[in-house]
Amino acid sequence: MMKKTVLITCSLLLLFTNTGAQDKFYTKSGKISFFSSTSLENIIASNKTTVCLLDSKTGDLRFAVLIKGFEFKKALMQEHFNSADYMNSNQYPKAEFKGQLTNNNIVNYNVNGVYPVSVKGTLTLHGVTKEVETKGNITVKDGKRTASSVFSILLADYSITPPRIYRDNISKSIKITVECSLESLK
Repeated sequence: MMKKTVLITCSLLLLFTNTGAQDKFYTKSGKISFFSSTSLENIIASNKTTVCLLDSKTGDLRFAVLIKGFEFKKALMQEHFNSADYMNSNQYPKAEFKGQLTNNNIVNYNVNGVYPVSVKGTLTLHGVTKEVETKGNITVKDGKRTASSVFSILLADYSITPPRIYRDNISKSIKITVECSLESLK
């Protein structure tokens, strides 16, 4: 798993290693969590090893996360989540977002403030790539930048079909929360 994390990090960093690196921000310890309300119990998991890259000049935004990195309170939930019945993380080891801040021009990356941004791109999950549009915030405070967003996806859109026995007990929609503190890429 460590090899895959290093490979993903290096691959994403190579995308952004041209001139003007001071205009690029990154993290390899961003947090993505998800929540699903069910009739039996709520399902909550988080991953604190998300890689994120943001180019402040162009608004290009990239995220990558290893599926096996999601942690649950219950080990059995984590086992089921990674199994072939749900995320099949052996076959589909990561999720990726590639997109852009469509209103990047409103963000002043050097002035404190909370900047509401619109994000558009593609999310690849479980071997399926779909267009995604959502809202988020770029927060600048005392020279530090944070990217955050909350949005929902439908399991069916990504060909995730729970076993029939559990289908009525699992939400068809999953709420995803993204929080990344970004550092200058040098």
